[in-house]
Amino acid sequence: MLELRFEYFFAIIELMTDRSYLGEFELMLLLAVVHLGEDAYGVPISRELEGHRGRSVSLGSVYAALERLQTKGLVVSNLGDPTPERGGKAKRYFRITKKGLRQIQETRRTLTRLWQAVPELKLVMRGERG
Repeated sequence: MLELRFEYFFAIIELMTDRSYLGEFELMLLLAVVHLGEDAYGVPISRELEGHRGRSVSLGSVYAALERLQTKGLVVSNLGDPTPERGGKAKRYFRITKKGLRQIQETRRTLTRLWQAVPELKLVMRGERG
């Protein structure tokens, strides 16, 4: 079993002092929005996440998280044209903002530093330690 030593706790805390870091689901949503480009609306976003996570994702949780991301200024949305196949309802399309892109990059840098701060974990993941 992996033991996380006490000195790593302080390295992790130091790297995560900025409270604006993204949670796992938020990061995945932002990456899905980037990947889907102009087709980023609820259903394709949830399918994208399901495909990568290997489990279902509720549309409600996707929209709730997208609303939080929009409040934070990380995504913006606009309504498309109403369509007959949706009963005259319009799709809400999302796109990432510059602030959102910067946040993705910062989260990636932070996670990379965290992985580097726990070298034993890398060894366990590669099967080199018991």
